[in-house]
Amino acid sequence: MKKKHRAFLKWAGGKYNLVEPITALLPDGNKLVEPFVGAGSVFLNTDYPNYVLNDVNPDLIALFNFIKRRPQTFIKDARKLFVAKTNSADAYYALRKSFNHSGDAYERALLFLYLNRHGYNGLCRYNQSGKFNVPFGQYRKPYFPQAEIEVFAEKAQRATFTCMSFEKVFRRARKGDVIYCDPPYAPLSATANFTSYATTGFSLDQQHELARRAAHAAHRRQIPVLISNHDTDLTRLLYADADLQSLQVARFISPKADGRTKVAELLALYTPNIAASNVISLAQVKRKVAP
Repeated sequence: MKKKHRAFLKWAGGKYNLVEPITALLPDGNKLVEPFVGAGSVFLNTDYPNYVLNDVNPDLIALFNFIKRRPQTFIKDARKLFVAKTNSADAYYALRKSFNHSGDAYERALLFLYLNRHGYNGLCRYNQSGKFNVPFGQYRKPYFPQAEIEVFAEKAQRATFTCMSFEKVFRRARKGDVIYCDPPYAPLSATANFTSYATTGFSLDQQHELARRAAHAAHRRQIPVLISNHDTDLTRLLYADADLQSLQVARFISPKADGRTKVAELLALYTPNIAASNVISLAQVKRKVAP
């Protein structure tokens, strides 16, 4: 069995545990395009000739580029932050403050890895002022992911990293490419407040636009698209134009110790050989999911 590779970052919603069903559905192609790359688990566990890996988080993309260009220098410098004296609340909050005030891209990349591994649950969260605000994680000895960084750096030689909207990424894709989308997930509850949900950076309008662009890419431009999301009435309406596969995934959905539960995951595959049909209208979606 082929060895699976873990991402060097902790990442909420990471796809390490879903690599097998995702890769089983991804078609062959010249290039895998990921508009929402996150920590890169799908990238690390596929074998395309080339990759375009995008995220709207400039800190994440800068980190990836530094590791691609200078992995051993980065490892040497980052390791200095993984010592006993930096694993305390006082040290963490001081370094978090340094990150938030730094304008040096390399310093921010080093601190981003430190914050990811020392912060609570590996969360990546910024306040409305753009300041990183994840609290201290209180781990006994945070793991320094040298081996994982080295695997990522080697594979990254085939990748181009970009920081732009998913709409621009779709426009740049070409026939022969394959697109995999792991967007911020739609809320599990049909009665969830989309106004507050949108503060995470992905609104109902954007969920609908992603589905529209996926259908257009596959049916009009011959570019297959695979999307992962929660399996809900909303997502089934949005992806009515795709082949759907549902599976159960164990996931933490609350900060409490007993919060690990099975959540239904949906994989929606848009392929060129399916006759195009109109994506359901946003107005109809809103009517059907309204409380």
